Formats: sequence, structure tokens, C-alpha cells
Amino acid sequence: MPEALVLDADAVLWSTDPSALAGRHLLLLLHGYGADEHDLYPLRGYLPDALAVASLAAPLVPPWPAPGRSWYPIDGLDGRDPSHVTRAAEAVISWVDAHAEGAASVGLLGFSQGGAVSLQAMRLDPQRFAFAVNLSGYVTPGDLPKDAELADRRPPVFWGRGTRDDVIPGLLIEHTTQWLPERVDLSGRVYPGLTHSVSEQELTDVRVFLDKQLEELTTADA
Repeated sequence: MPEALVLDADAVLWSTDPSALAGRHLLLLLHGYGADEHDLYPLRGYLPDALAVASLAAPLVPPWPAPGRSWYPIDGLDGRDPSHVTRAAEAVISWVDAHAEGAASVGLLGFSQGGAVSLQAMRLDPQRFAFAVNLSGYVTPGDLPKDAELADRRPPVFWGRGTRDDVIPGLLIEHTTQWLPERVDLSGRVYPGLTHSVSEQELTDVRVFLDKQLEELTTADA
């Protein structure tokens, strides 16, 4: 059995002092392949001020000469093996257990690989995560034990992608298009001309989505 992955707690970039997390709504940022915890952290300027933000560092180093870090391998015979995505998602859940116990809620925002890991983490533990934002990512094929529980709960998910994204294989996009609406409360948009990246319009839409989630979470807490 492969050794469990462990996230580097010292590499996490926080928008607030972690000791002041109690009662705050926390958003985890999960970067894409070849990036690191610094990549998505500047997005906090587009996010609601009420959210505490933690930008995580993926646990693996891609093969040379690729820079940065990765959540799971994409090269070799076992590239895109669903079990690797699951291991990465389990590492995120373990980090939440250890470092976000006092948060009022935990949401996920991931780009590309980070989007796939975010959705996989929600599938592994549907009660743990309040919502997910999937930017240029996908749902990993294959069944997981709590998929039925996820479908019963139907958590909010935003999925944004571009029409000119040639990085994510078409079969994975097709699978995600069919899979998500049956199991989550899906919103999002396909952005004309957008490549494997994030646009200002997409960030505006993400902000609207997050404001709505905060409003509903705050109402539920009252």
C-alpha cells in the first residue's frame, strides 16, 4: 500500500493568523501542476474579506525540468491514475483535521489539478466541505464509497473553464459535464476564448458565488 502523502504545514500561506481561525469561514486554495502555494495566493484580493484563506502546497515534485509542485503524477504508465488523486485528496483532509478544526466551515478552490483534488476531497467526505470552486479542473472517473451521500447532500460547486483549454482531455470534460449536475448544486460558466487559465470575468463570477455561500452559511449560523 502506498505511503500516505503529507502536506507541508510550514509552507501554507495564510491570510490571517491561524490561531485566530476559530469561528471563521476558511477557504483552501489548491494550485495546479508545476505551481506552488504562491500561485493562487494573490487571488485573495478578489475574494470576500470575511473568508480566511489558506494556500496549500502540493506534496510532490514533478519530474525535472518541470518547476513547482504537483498533487499527483501525470507522466508515465500510471499517469492520471485515479488512486493518485484520491491520495492527494486524503492528504488535504488530513491537513484540515490537523489545522482547521476551529473553522466555522471549510470551502475549496482549486485550479486544474487542484480543482480535481478539491472535488475528490468533497467526494471522500461530503460533510466536511461546505462548497467547492473548480477552475479548469475535472471530476476524476471511477466510483467512491460516499458518492451517493454527496448526491443526497448536493453541495454547491462552481465550475469554470475556457473554450480554448487544450490541457484537460476532452473525455474528462465530457465526464465532468455529465457527472456534476447529478450530484451537486452546480453553477458556473464556459468562457469563450479562455485558455487553461483564469480570467477577470471568471474571478468576478467566483466572487458572486462565494458571496452567496457566505450569506447562506452566515444565515445557517444565526
